[in-house]
Amino acid sequence: MKVLVINAGSSSLKYQVMDMDENKVLTKGLCERIGIDGRHTNKTNGGKFVEEVTMKNHSDALKVVIRCIESEVVPTISSLSEIGAVGHRVLHAGEMYNDSIVINEENMVELEKLIPLGPLHQPANIAGVKACQELLPGVPQVAVFDTTFHSTMPAYAYRYAIPKEAYTKWGIRKYGFHGTSHKYIAGELAKLEGKEGKFIICHIGNGASLSAVNNGKCIDTTMGYTPLEGVMMGSRSGDVDPSICERIMKETGMTISETINYLNKKSGLIGVSGISEDMRDVEEVAYGEDSEKKADALLALQMHAYKVKKYIGSYFAALNGVDAIAFTAGVGENGAEYREMVLSNLEGLGIVLDNDKNLTNFKRGEVNVISADNSKVKIYVIPTDEEFMIAKDTERLVK
Repeated sequence: MKVLVINAGSSSLKYQVMDMDENKVLTKGLCERIGIDGRHTNKTNGGKFVEEVTMKNHSDALKVVIRCIESEVVPTISSLSEIGAVGHRVLHAGEMYNDSIVINEENMVELEKLIPLGPLHQPANIAGVKACQELLPGVPQVAVFDTTFHSTMPAYAYRYAIPKEAYTKWGIRKYGFHGTSHKYIAGELAKLEGKEGKFIICHIGNGASLSAVNNGKCIDTTMGYTPLEGVMMGSRSGDVDPSICERIMKETGMTISETINYLNKKSGLIGVSGISEDMRDVEEVAYGEDSEKKADALLALQMHAYKVKKYIGSYFAALNGVDAIAFTAGVGENGAEYREMVLSNLEGLGIVLDNDKNLTNFKRGEVNVISADNSKVKIYVIPTDEEFMIAKDTERLVK
């Protein structure tokens, strides 16, 4: 079966065509600046081409994708009839679904009801589904949610200590995100360890989240009602005292929406360092020549790593011991110095890093074991593959 994987953002649409019989990517690409001017980038067999093309909406973007994968330039398929299903990354399942779903008229209505929980991403995801329904009629469409892997959390982990009506009337609770990545890594860890054990998964990119997984089920995760909760990130503050919002609003005259944007877009690494939300840029200044921003850059890195370290400790307690820890996503997979900052001084928990395995003998793009031989907890670096997870779920449900 060939599966088209769609990840629609507010002004972008990522795609992959995967041959599930051979477990390989046939082609992948990105349509961006949808509704502005439009740019399409495709990568196939090591080749790459970029075209400027007007895309007024997601339907236009999908037409570009279909033209591309059927074209002689990128000979991915000979006919659209080869596409057996489409898997969509959809942000929110709320409490309605605890697994991926085959989309039909009834549950499309339910997905639209969940827009208040994800006002930026959910409408874009739905637009991607509708565009595929229009241009690929009769082809099964599957929604793979960012939240459902975390739906196994117990109430004492997902409820907030606020009046019950906030939960029962408005659905205010912890949902968690990055679920497809956490699910994929949990499965890979189970294969590597030979069992469904006690795992801590650290998805550290521009956005960052951790999860505590016990026997294949998530029991807690760091992101909450929105992706703003949890550890410090590229431009997100992570956990802060809610009263800070009131102080910021009084001092600046900003509205509540502007204040939340301040915490989402202007905080985290870029807020503390004053340099960038990209870890590589901050590290370059922190470890480079003396500059007026060197101290702030180093502080930003220390804060980021410290927040992750604290959550590792808390999840160690929640799980009553840990079999393995995995680092994944852009920083988790590529940031050797960052991993060392996070994992230093955890010997009391039986977590011991091998610096040679972490840095000198590290192989990018592969699964690496970076724990010392005497570490009671195995430490892995595992490349994530959210698109593969979406395709596998799609294949499972359609078959």
